Amino acid sequence: MPPEHEYSLPESLPILPLQEGVAFPYSIIPLTVTDPAQIELVDRAVVGNKIIGLVASRGADTPANDPDDLYGVGTAAGIVKLYRFPGEVVRLSLKGLARFAIRSFSQKSPFLVADVEQLHTEWPQKPEEVEAWRKNIEMQLKQIVELSPGVPEEVQLMGLLKDPERLGFIAAAGIEANTQDKQAVLEENGILPRLRLLSQIMSREIKILKLRNKIQGQVRSEIEKDQKEYWLKEQMKAIQKELGSGEGENPEAAELREKLAARQLPQEVRKAAEEEIDRLARMPSGMPEVAVSRNYVDLILQLPWTESTEDQIEIDKARTILDQDHYDLKDVKERILEFLAVRKLNRSAAGPILCFVGPPGVGKTSMGRSIARATGRKFVRISLGGVHDEAEIRGHRRTYVGAMPGRIIQGLREAGSNNPVFMLDEVDKIGRDFRGDPTSALLEVLDQEQNFSFRDNYLNVPFDLSSVEFITTANLLDTIPPALLDRMEVIRLSGYTVRDKREIARRYLIPKQLKSCGLTGRSVRFSKNGLTGVIEGYTREAGVRELERQIGKIARRVAVEVASGRDPRVLVTKGNLGKLLGPVRYLSETAGRSSRVGVATGLAWTPSGGEILFVETTTMPGSGQLVLTGQLGDVMKESARAALSWVRSHAESYGIESDFQKLDLHVHVPAGATPKDGPSAGVAIALSILSAVSGTPVRHDVAVTGEMTLHGRVMAVGGIREKVIGAAAAGIQSVLIPRENVRDLEEVDADLRREMRFLPVDTVEDAVSLMLLRGGS
Repeated sequence: MPPEHEYSLPESLPILPLQEGVAFPYSIIPLTVTDPAQIELVDRAVVGNKIIGLVASRGADTPANDPDDLYGVGTAAGIVKLYRFPGEVVRLSLKGLARFAIRSFSQKSPFLVADVEQLHTEWPQKPEEVEAWRKNIEMQLKQIVELSPGVPEEVQLMGLLKDPERLGFIAAAGIEANTQDKQAVLEENGILPRLRLLSQIMSREIKILKLRNKIQGQVRSEIEKDQKEYWLKEQMKAIQKELGSGEGENPEAAELREKLAARQLPQEVRKAAEEEIDRLARMPSGMPEVAVSRNYVDLILQLPWTESTEDQIEIDKARTILDQDHYDLKDVKERILEFLAVRKLNRSAAGPILCFVGPPGVGKTSMGRSIARATGRKFVRISLGGVHDEAEIRGHRRTYVGAMPGRIIQGLREAGSNNPVFMLDEVDKIGRDFRGDPTSALLEVLDQEQNFSFRDNYLNVPFDLSSVEFITTANLLDTIPPALLDRMEVIRLSGYTVRDKREIARRYLIPKQLKSCGLTGRSVRFSKNGLTGVIEGYTREAGVRELERQIGKIARRVAVEVASGRDPRVLVTKGNLGKLLGPVRYLSETAGRSSRVGVATGLAWTPSGGEILFVETTTMPGSGQLVLTGQLGDVMKESARAALSWVRSHAESYGIESDFQKLDLHVHVPAGATPKDGPSAGVAIALSILSAVSGTPVRHDVAVTGEMTLHGRVMAVGGIREKVIGAAAAGIQSVLIPRENVRDLEEVDADLRREMRFLPVDTVEDAVSLMLLRGGS
């Protein structure tokens, strides 16, 4: 195709906007077109004269067909090659022909068409000056090639061009420059001003290349290891040095130094903080490590290394606080007062780690808050239920993205004191998996011989935990590892009796719920039998959480009446509970029951308190098999086999003539969906089997607990207090217990002991004589 001054453009051209870059005459322009309207433009041009007007856009994000965002001067280009790809993608190779100026747009949809005027280069009278500028451009082009080894081959050959116009346009197309500068070169009509402007742009480009090569040279000389991350950091450092931004300290680092100077810290901690601040001062502000270092130093500055609260222990005041916050629990309160008395007399003494064990809702967590109130210390509580990752206790190492300190350090930061009362809730529900064993991490926390230098992985400096008063809570001891349990003193909190719950409701729960609902004691009152009805008919728990919810439900119903403008003044009695709370949820386990053959009433201990269970036995013709159902554990199954063996060995003395080899026995313990285990149902199973094979009913109004031996001796069992409370809650007034457990009745409240009847036995024969109804008595 002829050069610009030899080529004649048509008066109208289809316009294809360029989102990036500027097209010049004589240059080869590769383009990819995906817009359907622009593809239509290309198709029409191919059919016609194959000439397209290429015009640069003022912004990369502007709409493709917006005339207002296009420059006024562009380059006409001829289509050299065209390739079509699947998905409506067209790739073009065009050659720049001549410059033009847009006069107006004759079409804006589906693509732009403009009336154009061809622009011609203005040449001066003296060609010597033009030649001088051509040689200057040629020299600058050689410098760019030398400074940029990766320059394309066609740009390296441009120096061979003797036509100043062609050389200028191709050079402008090949160098790195912004769109505004390149557009200015394209729009300049005079050859001398055009070459002069291009020379300025190339001079600036040469300076940038020299500076870049200098920076890269400085970095390469300092790099010892060929690592990409290290190279990038050193390169940024060299850039900062050239720009002069590396002089002086980061203002953020200076601020942290001032805060550090004002804090009293252990020497090792201060040294670690100063080293981290030094690293922070050398980092460019945009690096991700800046936030990591800043957060680390902030944590050090926020932790209470030397801040502590002074103990204000007064035994009488502590006793008052415990009585205000908790009803009954005399043994627990006495042990806490002993603990506080020792702490007052010898502040340096290492006290035990208290572990409150009991059913949910009996006041374990609130007891920790009361200890904090009694000592004047801050209170921190973290729940460890479901924790599987050791890093939850000991923290993550700072090399990990999103690393955080462990929950112990976080709790101390929250408390703002290095000697708070720190409650570790639900330690019996800690799990373990491939990420570690959190209970092993707790060993160091709770061991007073080690925790004076507890080292969190994130903090990585020792923190003294010896002044922290750790308290733990659990529902069960079985799941706590022996090594952890050995570091704690267990204090058991048993379930509450109906009388206890009634008193707790009157003193604490009812006032709390009335206040939360905006009511007064005049709006709603509870009678004694009404409160008892709520406890026995709508709750089945050792604690009082569900009782509080039911009281809150009544209070909210009354609140609706009050908010509606009425003055209800409700008296809650047993008669109107159905209207307030709906149908009764729990009926007495013994209500409507009578003494039956093969059915004995046993007692069980669960994490939620004591409960009664029924042992049912039936006989059928068979081959002497014993069938056990009800999800019984191995220990309970062995108890059933021992009971059967005892019954068979004593069958003659009880007048049983059945041939056990021709008899199958089926022992079932409802409810079948609940797993059961333990030895304390041995006596109840023996009574049930003996009743079934002898046809003699078992008393239904007496609950039985006790482990039996193969020779019929009744052995002591655990959980007597909880079992007695469970029997009373089920409406049973008599309990048969091993004689060895009589001493445990001291733990049962005196009022409940007076209400209940206890039948101590030494042997299964004693139990049989008390429980089997012979001749109707």
